[in-house]
Amino acid sequence: MRAYRLTMGGGIDGIVAVEEPEPTAGPGQVKVRVRATSLNYRDLGMVRNPRQGAIVPLSDGAGEVVEVGAGVTRWKAGDRVMGCFFPYWEDGPVTPEHTRASLGGVTTDGMLAEQVVLPEGAVVRTPEHLTDVEASALPCAALTAWNSMFEAYKLVPGATVLLLGTGGVSIAGLQFAQAAGARTIITSSSDEKLEQVADMGADDTVNYKDDPDWEQQVLKLTDGRGVDLVLEVGGEATFAKSMAATRIGGHIASIGGLGRVDENAPRLPMIGRNAEVVRMAVGSRAMFERMNRAIEHRQIHPVVDRVFGFNVAQDAYRYLQSQQHIGKIVITIA
Repeated sequence: MRAYRLTMGGGIDGIVAVEEPEPTAGPGQVKVRVRATSLNYRDLGMVRNPRQGAIVPLSDGAGEVVEVGAGVTRWKAGDRVMGCFFPYWEDGPVTPEHTRASLGGVTTDGMLAEQVVLPEGAVVRTPEHLTDVEASALPCAALTAWNSMFEAYKLVPGATVLLLGTGGVSIAGLQFAQAAGARTIITSSSDEKLEQVADMGADDTVNYKDDPDWEQQVLKLTDGRGVDLVLEVGGEATFAKSMAATRIGGHIASIGGLGRVDENAPRLPMIGRNAEVVRMAVGSRAMFERMNRAIEHRQIHPVVDRVFGFNVAQDAYRYLQSQQHIGKIVITIA
């Protein structure tokens, strides 16, 4: 069986192709033939992490069940499925126990392999109208957007959502907001990308490179009120501006890394606007299933920017690093 593994501290060049024995599904497990897997910005962090073990990378993947272990009742061979980012978070509020392992994380093998073995509760059914390439785009970025908009915050028609950049979370958020009848404002440093997202249905666009005070432009677009919800993927570099662009009593879904506190960062907008900030943790299997029902009902197709072959997986990482993409980058496993 072909797979990729990370070498500690090796960066993108340390993503190494290996040949390994085929895995076997044990009791309560399913073996999945992976057809496609997609990348997230988190995966760049994994290859740079000096603590990273020699794991199979990537959290997101789709394929079909080829073997079930003893006691498995949910699945049978031939079922099309996707893996869950957190294999042990099936439902309910998130706990440390739920997040102790994540696919493609520091200690847990991910989906960049021809076959993987997962707990039977760690996969969900693929919507029938999606290809495996499209389905592989859903487990992390799309579910994070869904959780931010409909689980942590109850998005309603007519609400205004601010989306930062054109990566997987923001583009999925754009599609979900459109389906829910919400207004969307999306930012980018590229006019070309902004033209493309406008063609996708974004209501308003802001070039933050041309207008460094982009939060003021967002306020103008909302007649000074501010947006109802921000999908905050920028982290420390954008958080204060996102807060300033949020309405009084609004909501911020914190998705980007906020690990370092800048002593000079403004704090007054948080107090003055009484905004609610929730740190997002992708989502549970139950959330994933709810999202998939909505995707199927609305016949939503995830936006895939570019597809790479399995033999050039490192090129997919480099393309992600270049930030040229809109939506998701996928690796197929033929």
